[in-house]
Amino acid sequence: MRLALYQPEIAGNVGAILRLAACFATPVDIIMPCGFAFSDARLKRAAMDYGKAADVVKHANFSDFREDCVAKGRRIVLLSSHASSPLPDTRFLNDDVLLMGSEGAGVPDDVRDIADLRVRIPMAAGFRSLNIAVSAGIALSEALRQTGQYPQ
Repeated sequence: MRLALYQPEIAGNVGAILRLAACFATPVDIIMPCGFAFSDARLKRAAMDYGKAADVVKHANFSDFREDCVAKGRRIVLLSSHASSPLPDTRFLNDDVLLMGSEGAGVPDDVRDIADLRVRIPMAAGFRSLNIAVSAGIALSEALRQTGQYPQ
C-alpha cells in the first residue's frame, strides 16, 4: 500500500501525511510540483520528528508517477469527493496506491480518467469534503484493515 499526493499545495497537510505514513509504515509518492518549498518549516513542524522516518519518493510529474505504477503493477485509486464509489464498498489490493488530489483543485480530468478506481468517503448531507490529511488517514486505515497490512 502507498499514498500519493498530486501537486500538494499546503506544507502542513503534507507534513501531517508524512507523519501518518511513518506511523503506518506506508511509503508516500509526491507528484511535483508542490505549492511550497519542500524545506518549508510548516512541513517540518507538522511532520515533527516522524517526517525523517517517512519513505518518500518524488516524481517530476504525473507521467513519471504513472509509468512507475504501471511498471510495478500497482492500481491507482483516486480519492475524490466527486467519485461515485463509496469507500466502504471498495475492495483494496495489497499494492494499491491511494492518490490524493491537490487541496485546491483536486486532479485534472485526464488524471481522474486514468485512475483504476475512483473512491469517495461518504459524509453527512450538506458537507463537501474533509481535510486531505484526514481523508488520507481514513482511506489508508480502511485499505490497511482490508489487506491485513496494519503494522504489528
